[in-house]
Amino acid sequence: MMINKQLLLTYLYLLIYILLSSGVILYNKWVLSPKYFNFPFPITLTMIHMGFSGLVAFFLIRVLKVVSPVKMTFEIYATCVIPISAFFAASLWFGNTAYLFISVAFIQMLKALMPVATFFMAVICGTDKLRCDVLVNMVLVSIGVVISSYGEIHFNVVGTVYQVTGIFAEALRLVLTQVLLQKKGLTLNPITSLYYIAPCSFVFLFVPWYLLEKPGMEVSQIQFNFWIFFSNALCALALNFSIFLVIGRTGAVTIRVAGVLKDWILIALSTIVFPESMITKLNIIGYGIALCGVVMYNYLKVKESRASQLPMASIMDRTAKDLKMEKKSSDLYVPDDVVNSSGTRNGSQDSITDEEAPLIPSNRISHLGRSQLGSHSA
Repeated sequence: MMINKQLLLTYLYLLIYILLSSGVILYNKWVLSPKYFNFPFPITLTMIHMGFSGLVAFFLIRVLKVVSPVKMTFEIYATCVIPISAFFAASLWFGNTAYLFISVAFIQMLKALMPVATFFMAVICGTDKLRCDVLVNMVLVSIGVVISSYGEIHFNVVGTVYQVTGIFAEALRLVLTQVLLQKKGLTLNPITSLYYIAPCSFVFLFVPWYLLEKPGMEVSQIQFNFWIFFSNALCALALNFSIFLVIGRTGAVTIRVAGVLKDWILIALSTIVFPESMITKLNIIGYGIALCGVVMYNYLKVKESRASQLPMASIMDRTAKDLKMEKKSSDLYVPDDVVNSSGTRNGSQDSITDEEAPLIPSNRISHLGRSQLGSHSA
């Protein structure tokens, strides 16, 4: 009965993640679209998200003291937080600006390029190697996206460039997060990551906002509804925590699979919420081809992850066998009264158990710290 409850709770977290992720994307499109709420200022909307998230994180850490801030030095902040925040701000800026020009359905199809962008950025930064099997998957994804783009009725070059640029900025941010934070041994949960990254991203967004959007906001009639912007920022914040809950309960692979399911649901929902968003057969065929490449890529990553864990498991198995042989030999040649008085047998086994125990938690925490930073752009 306990297993069923745990499984039900996991599915509930996945459902909450899918609903929140889809809701935030549709909500942003509705707010930015000239046909609906008509607030065509994506940088301003992103700054509202960053400011609200930073304030909530500050309140949780400094006032309520829900979690403790990490040991942040100026050197770590300058070399890790600032560059990560810069690309985080860029990915959100370009991604939200794309909503002004292209449909939600087409944006989700273009997001299939994320593994391609991440792989090539990882190769450039030296964290991954250029391999033929992965390269074939990347070509397959790219072909699928090209076919899907060719079948797009309302294709817009500017919107496509914005979205693709945002994808590559997000990919570079993910790679930098892995390279920089892991080298420093720094792991951030959702609250601490927002505490350090959101204010810095807000500052980076201020420059393009001042140059591009502030002049237009001074002369145009802007409708500002506090509750709409508050609820929109609250949904974006809740999405951060839902991603952390899903990864903490399942893993990064499960959230990738859930992301694929979410994309299909979101594409279908977008055609209902925004009737002008039309999908053609060529769109579906191209996106299907791209998803085949994405699924194969995820399979290779899971296979690599399991293969990397095998050597450690084999070492542990050999150690356990050696201990058993040692125990048998001790039983043959060492008198019982000597063993009972020294206690070396139990002591050696306990020490091995203590060494094995931290392996899974430390790896899992590292996984969480890397994955949750992509929450806003999910």
